Amino acid sequence: MTTPDLQSENSTLTPAPWAELRPTALLVLANGMIIEGQGIGAIGEGRGELCFNTAMTGYEEILTDPSYSGQIITFTFTHIGNVGVNDEDIETVNMARHGATGIVLATEITDPSNYRSLQHFDAWLKARGIVGIAGVDTRALTAVIRDHGMPNALVAHDPEGFFDRKALVATAAALPSMDGLDLVPGVTGSQRYSWDETIWVWNQGYGKQESPEFHVVALDYGVKRNILRLLADRGCKVTVLPPTAPAADILALKPDGVFLANGPGDPAATGEYAVPTIKAILEAKIPTFGICLGHQMLALAIGAKTMKMAQGHHGANHPVKEHATGKVEIVSMNHGFAVDPKTLPKNAEETHISLFDGTNCGIKLTDRPAFSVQQHPEASPGPQDSHYLFDRFVTLMRQNKQG
Repeated sequence: MTTPDLQSENSTLTPAPWAELRPTALLVLANGMIIEGQGIGAIGEGRGELCFNTAMTGYEEILTDPSYSGQIITFTFTHIGNVGVNDEDIETVNMARHGATGIVLATEITDPSNYRSLQHFDAWLKARGIVGIAGVDTRALTAVIRDHGMPNALVAHDPEGFFDRKALVATAAALPSMDGLDLVPGVTGSQRYSWDETIWVWNQGYGKQESPEFHVVALDYGVKRNILRLLADRGCKVTVLPPTAPAADILALKPDGVFLANGPGDPAATGEYAVPTIKAILEAKIPTFGICLGHQMLALAIGAKTMKMAQGHHGANHPVKEHATGKVEIVSMNHGFAVDPKTLPKNAEETHISLFDGTNCGIKLTDRPAFSVQQHPEASPGPQDSHYLFDRFVTLMRQNKQG
């Protein structure tokens, strides 16, 4: 990453309203920049790659998205905490796990004002061990990330305000790059389980799928709950397998379709063990649908390459265009790697692109019943413009059964 001119051991961005207070938290970038603020959430340190998220809703879903494992999230929206938190909006399947390691806010946590709130956001952060800092000029910080890429960083919170700044800078500088990191084992389990919970309905809560038409095997690279709910809601019995499940175990279940889940880290690293399995699934011509990391896994399985992005895509307001229809969808995004469209083989067709930067957002195979998208069509949080992709997967499975 190019070093910003405003770096120094004591440098800060625009002072917070409480700048005269002794800082109880520091955001330390790997290049030596130190940003002072007030601590929120857990006491201690949160380490990882610093990114920004432009979503205006869904902070609980974002923080519990396993795809954010190993990352610190800068929220550009100011009112974080205003709807509190509850157990229904957690996105990680394992309640004890979470995605992000840290959080950066512009202002103090907003008190909750929502009938579904069961807990104050700060108490929830403490309970889940997420370290945070408030009082940061997040607009200026976002500009730094935009111009210079996503740096490694750490958030340190000490209520007494005692910090060894030189040691913190050294720690941040020594953090490993996201390139080459397989973070999937840290967000998934090793056991098979079934899923039948369907989508949330106003004043009714979640439902249950009791008469499935299809059997889908989902490979869990860090799957989100709402993805599984949307599959179940569309008539699928879902069996979730760990990411290292061999192809023989998958084929033995005789699935009507295979789903490749989202997840964190470098897809090339995860692909070391995931790609051979996916190749066998494609060879068996089982309908296959991938999302986010699953999209990248499918691309790697057919011989394409992935590449690290400068600032990635993180938010719920990203425009994506589908080539076949010309339709523009506003979607939820969360990824720091992308498929290189120049490396796609002849049997792969690009279906979607980002209108922000032209990066690849979808592919389909011309000789196999398989497709994938980079965005998060489950919309948790975010708009529901891409829900049709789950219907497309169901149609693919139905056609395959009939044909």
